[in-house]
Amino acid sequence: MLIYSMSVSVDGFIADRDGDFGWSVPTEETFRFHIEEVRELGGFLCGRRLYETMVVWETDPSMRDSEPEAEFADLWCAIPKIVFSRTLDSVAGNARLAEASLAEETAAAMAATDKDIAIGGAGLAAQAVELGLVDELRMFRYPVVLGGGTPFLPPVTDEVPLDLIETRTFGSRVIYERYGRARAEPA
Repeated sequence: MLIYSMSVSVDGFIADRDGDFGWSVPTEETFRFHIEEVRELGGFLCGRRLYETMVVWETDPSMRDSEPEAEFADLWCAIPKIVFSRTLDSVAGNARLAEASLAEETAAAMAATDKDIAIGGAGLAAQAVELGLVDELRMFRYPVVLGGGTPFLPPVTDEVPLDLIETRTFGSRVIYERYGRARAEPA
C-alpha cells in the first residue's frame, strides 16, 4: 500500500506562504506516534526538498540526543529511500536517486517489501495522487489556519471518494485522520 502522510493546517496546507512548517513541530505524544508509523514502513519515496529536510536523521549525530530521537533515527536509517530530483547528482544514507518513472519506482518499491511504502513531498505526492497510486491519506491536522502556502493535495478534475478509516485526537489538539481510497462495492 502507498501512504501519503503529512502534517496539515485546518485549511489544508503543509507549509505556509514562506515554506515554513514550524507550526507543526510534534509533541512527545505525536512524535511517538510517528515512530510507530515509520516502524511499519518498508520504503519511502520522496522529493528533493523532503529528502534534504530528513537526511539529517542519517547524517547528524546530534539528532540522537534523546531516546525517542535515537529510536526514530535508527528506524529512518533502515528504510530504503528513493529520491526524485532533477538537480541532485548524489544522495547520502540509505537512499538512491530515482531512475525510472514514479509509477515504475512505486511498483518496484512495493514489490521489494511486504510492508507499506510512504511517499512525501508535496509535488511528488501530488503526482502520485493524480496517477491514482496513493492508497491512503494520513493527515495530522494542526489547529492553525495559514490562509495559503503549499497544499497537501493537488487540485483534481475527478472526484476521489475516500473512506474514513481512523481518527484520533492528541492532547495537543492535533487530529489524526486516516482515509483509504474507496473501493467500488461488488454489484
